[in-house]
Amino acid sequence: SNNICFIHLGATVLGAYIFIIDQAEQFFRSGHTNNWAVLVCTSRFWFNYRHVANTLSVYRSVKRLGIPDSHIVLMLADDMACNPRNPKPATVFSHKNMELNVYGDDVEVDYRSYEVTVENFLRVLTGRIPPSTPRSKRLLSDDRSNILIYMTGHGGNGFLKFQDSEEITNIELADAFEQMWQKRRYNELLFIIDTCQGASMYERFYSPNIMALASSQVGEDSLSHQPDPAIGVHLMDRYTFYVLEFLEEINPASQTNMNDLFQVCPKSLCVSTPGHRTDLFQRDPKNVLITDFFGSVRKVEITTETINLQQGSEIMESSYKEDQMDEELMEPLKYAEQLPVAQIIHQKPKLKDWHPPGGFILGLWALIIMVFFKTYGIKHMKFIF
Repeated sequence: SNNICFIHLGATVLGAYIFIIDQAEQFFRSGHTNNWAVLVCTSRFWFNYRHVANTLSVYRSVKRLGIPDSHIVLMLADDMACNPRNPKPATVFSHKNMELNVYGDDVEVDYRSYEVTVENFLRVLTGRIPPSTPRSKRLLSDDRSNILIYMTGHGGNGFLKFQDSEEITNIELADAFEQMWQKRRYNELLFIIDTCQGASMYERFYSPNIMALASSQVGEDSLSHQPDPAIGVHLMDRYTFYVLEFLEEINPASQTNMNDLFQVCPKSLCVSTPGHRTDLFQRDPKNVLITDFFGSVRKVEITTETINLQQGSEIMESSYKEDQMDEELMEPLKYAEQLPVAQIIHQKPKLKDWHPPGGFILGLWALIIMVFFKTYGIKHMKFIF
């Protein structure tokens, strides 16, 4: 009887141990220990406002999900916030009626204006930059880094324009990714592009562990969205708008996977046909979490090695006593209340003051004129004019 109980207890403990090991393996299934993001807007001029808003919206989302500025390389070809045509200086809005300012107070732009070139972009990816380049302008990734690369601008079949003066081809981009793989600069890479004929940009990829998404197929245009009469331009592109709506529902603990991201903008919403490519990627997209690329969850690795904590224990004990004495002499610290986690995770665009929708004022005047004619008739018009 005792032997049976002992065997049963041993089997239970063994089963629990195997379960914990399986959970740990599942926790580390992506194999990465850090996240990076390279966000690129390639367009200049006021009428390309939406491309800057696209990039800043993705920047806002990855920061909200945990990727710090030190691991984000932000490249903006034009400064819309300080453009003379901007009716609201120091702002860039992604929602109509000026609901959400994605420029914010803590945007760190690493490459701006004429620094955004094909050469600088390729140098950032491959790490071939001058020694004097500051750390904030470097992609300091390694073979355990998951990298998100987002690009937006004007493009065509097999190329993306930079500032209307040069372009990067799909072959150049594919070769840059191969250099990154050979130099062990990434573990997995997610490439997203919002441009006309965007799918042509990932056709030539041949390096392992790359997943790619595009806003349109070859021969299709990628269309704009959210026109704002007060600002005078479209605020975002359709594909990025619906991707950002999807990301607003994601929090650092979400189990949402890449298959869900593939479905965010069907042709009925985007008008163009979004595409994706997963044949180079080793894992099944349904097992790839959104936060594997858009977030930065800190992970702990399990080790079976024994660590000796006895060495220098006397020194540690004496320093501990000194710290205790210092704490007794100091006044108790007071901490300000911090923002609840729920508010950090579920950040939503703040509703601004109500603005009449487009055409409302015109319709109101038309109604007044109709009532006037019905009441007085055309013969009284001469007394007005």
